[in-house]
Amino acid sequence: MEEANCSVTPEFIFRGLCDSRELQTFFLLPFSVLYLMTSVGNLLVVFLIINDPHLHSPMYFLLANLSFIDFCLSSVTTPKLTTDFLMTNKTISFGGCMGQILFVHFFGGGEMVLLVTMAYDRYVAICKPLHYSSIMDRQRCICLVLISWIIGFVHAMSQLAMILDLPFCGPRIVDSFFCDIPLVIKLACTDTHTLGILINADSGVLATTCFILLLTSYTYILITVRLHSKDGASKALSTCSSHITVVVLFFGPCIFIYLWPLSITWVDKFLAVFYTVITPLLNPAIYTLRNKEIKNVIKRLINQHKASRDNF
Repeated sequence: MEEANCSVTPEFIFRGLCDSRELQTFFLLPFSVLYLMTSVGNLLVVFLIINDPHLHSPMYFLLANLSFIDFCLSSVTTPKLTTDFLMTNKTISFGGCMGQILFVHFFGGGEMVLLVTMAYDRYVAICKPLHYSSIMDRQRCICLVLISWIIGFVHAMSQLAMILDLPFCGPRIVDSFFCDIPLVIKLACTDTHTLGILINADSGVLATTCFILLLTSYTYILITVRLHSKDGASKALSTCSSHITVVVLFFGPCIFIYLWPLSITWVDKFLAVFYTVITPLLNPAIYTLRNKEIKNVIKRLINQHKASRDNF
């Protein structure tokens, strides 16, 4: 009977962002608004790119996938975080906890690889413009996006497989607002030191490899254009600055959480909020809503709506 109790954990308890009831009540509205803006912003980008023929290009196809992933990533954690502000006991079932771990790493890992794909797209567009249409054809774009989803799925399943059979029989309190592996494995009633190293290495290697590839590709783009044009560097920097901003904002917290040897609770919570709540909101604003073509599409939609309303 005791062994059975150690192998089954009906639920986990989140400690949340803070212990103050007043602060939790205060956070309810801002985080609700953030999630609404994230959902509307990302889904709007997907809708615009799908429905407007002017945006049926490889770059916007990749941006639509990025926005969809950001919407999904935010939806894994933010709704639960928001509703928990109203709860005294912030609980989640064992299956729900494992589901959060699976989908956070699925969408997070997929986004990392997708950002590398987007850097490759910019490299071809800027450094090999004459061959862009032949290199980044429809079939290759679909293939690259599928690869990002597959790598994200394999990464998530490898993470889940390492913790799924762990025995949990002690305290069930997760000192965060969602089930993150480094915190969950601390609750297992067995030695998880080696397992923790493997899990962190898995996530850390993926994040660091993608980050290095991204920095290398954008550096090469800037150097190449600078050598071929007087004002090319400024144009290339303008083109790639939004991409580089998103890369730093997304990868910075992930690498810090999984590779930094020291764990500071409030820092980890802040970084977790940043890459699961803030970054999915910033991506559509940084990548697309500042884009002239996207703005033109929005203006056309508004004008069409006004014209149809006037005719009615």
